[in-house]
Amino acid sequence: MAGESRLVILAALLGNTAIAVTKFVAAAITGSSAMLAEGIHSLVDTGNQGLLLLGLKRAGRPPDADFPFGHGKEVYFWAFVVAILIFAVGAGVSLYEGIHSVLDPHPVSNVVVNYAVLALAIAFEGAAWWFALRGFRRSKGRLGYVEAVTRAKDPTVFVVLFEDSAALLGLFTALGALLLGQATGAWWLDGAASIVIGLILGGTAIWLAVETKGLLIGEAARPAVIRGIRARAAAHAAVERVNEVLTMHMGPEYVLANVSVTFVPDTPAEEVQRAVAAIDRDIKADWPVVRRVFIEGEAPHEMARRDGAAGAEGDAPC
Repeated sequence: MAGESRLVILAALLGNTAIAVTKFVAAAITGSSAMLAEGIHSLVDTGNQGLLLLGLKRAGRPPDADFPFGHGKEVYFWAFVVAILIFAVGAGVSLYEGIHSVLDPHPVSNVVVNYAVLALAIAFEGAAWWFALRGFRRSKGRLGYVEAVTRAKDPTVFVVLFEDSAALLGLFTALGALLLGQATGAWWLDGAASIVIGLILGGTAIWLAVETKGLLIGEAARPAVIRGIRARAAAHAAVERVNEVLTMHMGPEYVLANVSVTFVPDTPAEEVQRAVAAIDRDIKADWPVVRRVFIEGEAPHEMARRDGAAGAEGDAPC
């Protein structure tokens, strides 16, 4: 999964680097505000993909004394930084440039250069978008697109897909504004296109921030994984009841699981030890993404006391 994510990011990085240079050259030649906004957009995307690659590299470091569960959440942190940069730099600069251009419009010169650059950018961006979409389709399985984004535990692929989708929308917006401006002479539309591009980037950034926030804080494993862990623990003869299954993603491919069980009364200590080892082994065999399993044995009276304390706390006045 990490290797596929890296390929998707590299493809987008190479494409956006070339596109950014081309857009800035075209903006300098033509004076187009929308083209300048698009150049800034591609430059931000290029930097973002570099940050995602940095996150993947740092996430691959082994556990150590300070980070005993590894560095997998580096991916989530850098994905969140990407969302902030899209909002602050991409959207902010595009909105500023667009408002300035609307208030003081001027004709776009050498429009043929703009058309050529936009056509090339749409072709390159479209190829990168298709590459990211294929990777996302493989990772989402049978889930719908919105549900897959909501449940995704590896943000790198859908971050690139979001960025490329926003880029394509921005390119078509700039192309439409250029055509209308040339046809009507209303060159304020060029600035309006820059504003629309800024709004697209802002909306994309907010959605990315919302989706990555949960992963960064500590999101549970997918329901299917939780059900599988519970079923495996309950299937053992020494287990009378599975009380709680608490999980948290420490990285895209690293789940930490804490399983609370009540063992059959009067089960010998040696049998309990064998049961714990067997449950741990079976869970990891069924779900390789579950790297660490902690099994906690609780007596019925301990569960009753804990549930009673939780109920009392919930009933306490605020």
